[in-house]
Amino acid sequence: MTAEVWMVLYEDDSVHVQYVDGSRLQLSPCGSEFLFEKSPPISAHPLEQSQRIRQRTHFVISTYREQLQRALDFRNSSAIYPYLSENIIPSERKKRIFIDLLEVRWPSLNADDNMICLDNGTVRVTSLDGHAYLCLPKSQHEFTVHFLCKVSQKQDSSVVLSEKNNQEQEDQLVQKAGKICTCGSLSGQRLKSNENGLYCQIMKSKGSLEKTSCASGTEGKEELPSPATCVYTWVKQCWSVTSCPEEWKYPLSLALHFHNKMYSICKIDADITQTRILTSDVSEERGNEVSALPRALFLSCPVPHLHRWDFCNSRLQRQIDEEEYSYPELVKVVWYKGITYRLNHKNVNSIEIYPGDGSVFKSEGAYLGNYFTYYSIQGGSAEREEKTYSVNNLPPDRPGSQFSLRSLIKQATRVLQHCTKIRLSLSHNYHICCWKMVSKINDSKILPLLLKESFIPSVGRFLAYSDNKVHAIFLDGVTLTLNWNLSSSAEKGQVNQGLNLGWCKLTFPDGQDQLIQIEHAGPYESYVTAVKSWCRRLTQTGPREVLTHPSSTVLEENWSVTSELEKIQKFNSLLENSGVLNWISNSKNEHSSDYYEPRSSETLLEVNEKRVSVALKKTSEILQDIDCLLSNSKK
Repeated sequence: MTAEVWMVLYEDDSVHVQYVDGSRLQLSPCGSEFLFEKSPPISAHPLEQSQRIRQRTHFVISTYREQLQRALDFRNSSAIYPYLSENIIPSERKKRIFIDLLEVRWPSLNADDNMICLDNGTVRVTSLDGHAYLCLPKSQHEFTVHFLCKVSQKQDSSVVLSEKNNQEQEDQLVQKAGKICTCGSLSGQRLKSNENGLYCQIMKSKGSLEKTSCASGTEGKEELPSPATCVYTWVKQCWSVTSCPEEWKYPLSLALHFHNKMYSICKIDADITQTRILTSDVSEERGNEVSALPRALFLSCPVPHLHRWDFCNSRLQRQIDEEEYSYPELVKVVWYKGITYRLNHKNVNSIEIYPGDGSVFKSEGAYLGNYFTYYSIQGGSAEREEKTYSVNNLPPDRPGSQFSLRSLIKQATRVLQHCTKIRLSLSHNYHICCWKMVSKINDSKILPLLLKESFIPSVGRFLAYSDNKVHAIFLDGVTLTLNWNLSSSAEKGQVNQGLNLGWCKLTFPDGQDQLIQIEHAGPYESYVTAVKSWCRRLTQTGPREVLTHPSSTVLEENWSVTSELEKIQKFNSLLENSGVLNWISNSKNEHSSDYYEPRSSETLLEVNEKRVSVALKKTSEILQDIDCLLSNSKK
């Protein structure tokens, strides 16, 4: 079987895999469909297209089964919602359970139950029911979580259509039983049971809705039919401690708290200690001892037309794609020859490099990671080694080293550059993917809204969007794009407080793009200064009002006859160039040439000015009424 060279997981959970023989595999964001692109033979023409096989994941043939399984495991390891096809999962990894597992309960913070420390220093925290466990290694930079998840099911339209009626029937059943039971919905509600025998069973019959039944040890309980078994499988996910998902924050705080008891923290680096304290404080305040388990996506995608494929039409383009990330999406995880690159896009683009020996490289600074800090633990001891490397002055590689420091940081810098270009791109549609369009997983912030638009005379036009993206179009044809946090007001002494990214993108009139450091813009300082001053004025005047009323972001101009006449002049120029006026004048001359009576130019001018003024004023009033109607309808 062909081995993988690199695998890329993007922010929309789509996967690209490159193999040793040059073939590629692309997985849709939902995982329900894949495209395998074979490498052309050596004797093929350079412009000959590759052979492509596009199939549904659930019905994959045996030729691509193993490759697809490894690609799915890579996707599910860091995806928000896993895709688990029963036909692909090996039989030894399947497990049949009689109930629906929607959530798991973890031990309390003060109790040390279900917590152990392994020989290699890894702390393992197991849920009370044994359906999930979390492993935190000694380095405390990343952690793995294993949980049981039901395999992907077919989408039943009747469930969605009759969900409201079913909810009413469930409410009546709960009132009749006299017990409050919350279970069986797709929203991940809590399952509650006590020692008196109260329990919940969820059964789903063929062609019918999900039915929830509650029974207790009291008299008058109804007999229940035998529940059907559900197929589950263990899912392994790996996350960074600095970007932990919400459902795993509490078990992670338990592992960090238990590690604090087992080992002394006097020699632990400040970065990890701060991360541990922050994570623990959040979990202790919320007291969230129950974690909702991630559910698997449907077997078939409801919107397959949103699947985007990146095709290689020639051998030259294939070689270019191996060195660049051409897919227009932020990168989440990269696996390259046994080395893992994990990115975080919360505030600034940061990256972590895991060579595989327990050490980690972390990017520092907002300027594409100009510095990388190396963390490692000396073998057999708790002493930590910490070094900082500059990208512009890297040391030579040591003979016999397990990895090349230069190649690691070079690859990480290229990934950061790609993510910076995507974040500064105006192609907003990269936020749209198929699994976000499902009603139950709908994201209201898929497409950004235009929050503010202003025109500054002799400078240009400035636009601000709800995804913290600011776009400026200057009068000389140069455009500038940067990220600015519009929700935070600027304070005195903090000039760049709202700046999310240390880079901006300049697009010149000839179409060429260039990334510029905001703090060191050089000859383009005037463009950067103009945009930053406009952003500061926007946040100081009241960013909350701008975010609350996006409908009022249209450019407000006072009504005047001059502005309306300019619009009419543009329309007349288009009308004259189209030749319509010549055709109308010729037809009038043919029919009414004998009845034409010329008037004086002064009389015509007075009449035309009055008519134009009245007509333009009425038109302006109508447009204002339309704007008010649209703003009220949006509210």
